Amino acid sequence: MSAPTVYDVAERSGVSIATVSRVYRNPDSVRAQTRERVLGAARELGYVPSGNARGLASRTTGVLGLCFPDYSDPDAETSAAATDADDDNAVMLYSDQIIRGMERAARRHGYALLIAASLDGGPESLVAKVAGRVDGFAVLSQTVPTSDLEVISRRLPVVMLAGPREIDHLDHIVVANADGERELARHLIQDHGLRRPAFVGGEVNSPDAEARFRGFQEACREAGLPVPEEPALRAGMMTQAEGARAAESLLDRASDGERPDALLFANDQMAVGALYALERRGVRVPEDIAVTGFDGIPLSRIVRPTLTTVRQPMQQLGEQAVELLVRRLGDRDREPVSLELPVSMARRASCGCG
Repeated sequence: MSAPTVYDVAERSGVSIATVSRVYRNPDSVRAQTRERVLGAARELGYVPSGNARGLASRTTGVLGLCFPDYSDPDAETSAAATDADDDNAVMLYSDQIIRGMERAARRHGYALLIAASLDGGPESLVAKVAGRVDGFAVLSQTVPTSDLEVISRRLPVVMLAGPREIDHLDHIVVANADGERELARHLIQDHGLRRPAFVGGEVNSPDAEARFRGFQEACREAGLPVPEEPALRAGMMTQAEGARAAESLLDRASDGERPDALLFANDQMAVGALYALERRGVRVPEDIAVTGFDGIPLSRIVRPTLTTVRQPMQQLGEQAVELLVRRLGDRDREPVSLELPVSMARRASCGCG
């Protein structure tokens, strides 16, 4: 069966070939109703737009792709520069580390890496930028709609990074989020005797943050502490600014006797923002409140106090994604693989260690 073409999409949706092209190259130039009709036809046919038809057909572009949402955090760059201007790695965040790992592994296998890091124009635009120009690609959870991944995976190897395994036939890599957060909360409760921990999470549809909250709940349950049904607060973008706002809010809404004695944040960026907010309020860390994060980004090592966190193997996540893609390119019929990478705890000054 031959691959569907732009002509097939145009015929199915009742528009011109030029209109189909504009939907993928400049979606805002096409009326929403027409755009949806074209994208629907493409999904039904299993069409993947291509900037290099010959390369797409032969699978010899020599390029692997990575799709992730570009949730940049300008506060991270500012704070890192103020803390240690000579540390070039200070502002490397979660996605940066994954990219570094993928680039390293891709070079070993003779591939280049194409990155689509913006959701401007919607998920369809993101897919169009990558899927037709690569031999296979990795995608972070919640970046591309599952229905679109189903279509793309008929033509290209796809590896899912983080989050639940939404499509059974795709290779999948996740880190031990719940285990890591459970061990961190146990450390605060058992080793430091903290009895009023509070977890600050992300949005409900953030699978990693939700897994970390489950680990927190398990530690509270084991220790005989109240087990919250929801995080103390949820942040949208999980940035430094959101972490600072969360810390301020938790201070404002609790009296001294009810104030949390530990704030466990779903990622390091929020935890760093909280450290600055608490300092402004005259709250001592860790004497008054312990603060912890999750990820192990370089910035966590250079803030003051240094941040206790759970280190996830971000570069290894990227490297393993490439390894799975290369193996899948060599054998499209091999059984799908699901990997869980281990994490480790970094005990530092923000919880009273180090």
